[in-house]
Amino acid sequence: MQRMLATPRHDWCSQAEALGFHFHSLDGEPYWDESLYYRFSLRQVEEDIEAPSAELEAMCLALVAEAIDSEALLARMAIPEAFWPLVRDSWKRDEPALYGRMDLCYDGHGPARFYEYNADTPTSLYEAAFFQWVWLEQCREAGRLPARADQYNRIQEALIARLAMLGERQAPLHLACCPEHIEDMGTVTYLADCAAQAGLEPVLTYIDDIGHRPGAGFIDLNDTPIRQLFKLYPWEWLFQEPFAAHIDPRTTRFIEPAWKSLLSNKAILPLLWERHPGHPNLIPACFADAPDSAPLGERWVRKPFFSREGANIAIETPTGVTTRVPGPYDQGPAILQAWTPPPDVGGRHPIIGSWLVGGEPVGLGVREDDSPITRDSSRFVPHIILD
Repeated sequence: MQRMLATPRHDWCSQAEALGFHFHSLDGEPYWDESLYYRFSLRQVEEDIEAPSAELEAMCLALVAEAIDSEALLARMAIPEAFWPLVRDSWKRDEPALYGRMDLCYDGHGPARFYEYNADTPTSLYEAAFFQWVWLEQCREAGRLPARADQYNRIQEALIARLAMLGERQAPLHLACCPEHIEDMGTVTYLADCAAQAGLEPVLTYIDDIGHRPGAGFIDLNDTPIRQLFKLYPWEWLFQEPFAAHIDPRTTRFIEPAWKSLLSNKAILPLLWERHPGHPNLIPACFADAPDSAPLGERWVRKPFFSREGANIAIETPTGVTTRVPGPYDQGPAILQAWTPPPDVGGRHPIIGSWLVGGEPVGLGVREDDSPITRDSSRFVPHIILD
C-alpha cells in the first residue's frame, strides 16, 4: 500500500456538482481529495482486505444467531427489551440486508484489524461506489494513470443486483433520511438511482414526514402507504421514537432489517473477542463496565456503543484521558478497545472502509484524518490496484 501524490483534475469540482456530489467540500474544507491516491497490489486486496472481510462477516452473523436467542446478550448490547421480539423475528424471517461498511486498520504489511462495523446506516457510499470510479476512468483516459490500473470496486453493480433481488415491484421503495443532512441526502439520492436501475420505483422522503394511520400503517405526505422503506436513520434512534410502537412488519418492510441493530452496535467488539480470542483480524476489547487490562495494554480507546463519526471517542491510559472527541453519545454504555492506531503516512492516518453488499465484500474506500481518530471531517481519498 503506497500513498501517491497526484494532480487533481482541473474540473473535478464542477463535475462533482453536475453529478450530484454536493458534499465534496464541508465547512470550507475539501472532503473529496484527489491530490493523492492509495495504490494497492491485487494480493493485498484479495488476501488482506477482501478475504478477512468475508471471514469477519461470517463471525458477525454467527454472533447475531447466538444473540437473538439470548436475553442476556440482548440486554448486554443495550437493545430495549420492548424490541427484542422485533429484532428476533426479523432474523427468524431471514429478512435480507442491503449493505454495510467495515472499518479496518491496515498498513499494507500485516492483517487488517477490525475497528467496527457500520452495518445499519453507513455513509461515504456515493464517493466509494461511483465518484472514485469516475476519477479512475478519467485519469486512465488522460494518461495520468496506466491503462492497466484497476480498482477494487464493484459496489454499484452489487447494489443494483441486490436491490433487484430484495425490492418489491408492486409498491414504491421509499428512501428516507433526516432533513438538512447533505451527506445523508446524497446517500439516499444515490441509492434511489440504483433502485431505479434495479427496476424499482424509488420515492425520496424525510423521516420527519412519515406519518402513521391506524389500519394503514406508515404513510408519506401523499397518503401513500409505505410498504418498503430504506431508512438512513439508526435503529437505536428509531427505538426511542414514539411511532416505533407502530412498527409492524406485516405493513412495512425495513431496509436495513431490525437484526442489523445488533451489528451496528460496538458491543459486538468485546463479544467477538470473547468468542475468538487472538484472532488476527480482531482487536482486543472488553466492556467498559468490566475492564480487563490484560489484553488492553497501556493504552486503549473508549467507544460508546452507538457513537458515530468519531464522536465521544476517547484515547485513555491508566493515568487518564489523552484525547477526547466531543459529541452527544457520552451518556450510554461503552466498550474499551486496545490502542491500535491507523498507520501514520506523511502525517495522515488512513483507514480502510471495506464495503459489503448482501454480506459479500465488493469494494473499498479510504478516508484520511490528521489525527488517529476518523471523524466526519476526514477526507475521502481514491485508490487503485496496480501490481
